Amino acid sequence: MEDCIFCRMGRGKQPCMKVYEDEYTLALMDIAGDVDGHMLVIPRQHCTCILDCSDEMLTRVTATVKKVAVHLVNNCGYDGVDLMSANGEAAGQSLAHFHVHIIPRRKNDGLGGRGEWPSFPGKTQEIPALHEKLRIK
Repeated sequence: MEDCIFCRMGRGKQPCMKVYEDEYTLALMDIAGDVDGHMLVIPRQHCTCILDCSDEMLTRVTATVKKVAVHLVNNCGYDGVDLMSANGEAAGQSLAHFHVHIIPRRKNDGLGGRGEWPSFPGKTQEIPALHEKLRIK
């Protein structure tokens, strides 16, 4: 898409701070400034969210996420990573191009045990009933 900032970055038409790139994906620094080391992994080919991302592209994005995460732990002094991806407006997706957030973590980094996950109010339905409703048959 011509007006998508992530598509422009993927085509080299918009500057970004590349961490890693291959033919299909791009890992870059997030400029939000919310936490040190926050990165994004995007497919170069436009897909709005995981729901319309091809299986092949999703596999490639996941491989890049793993490569960057392993690098952060093995070479950059981090102890782990949080991975996050909001898919769809109801989930809080801010840009209409599929992306995965990588948040590097250190023990006792003050970010909390659950990173940036939302606060959940607790279940309102019985788990076995939800299982029957939600499972893929």
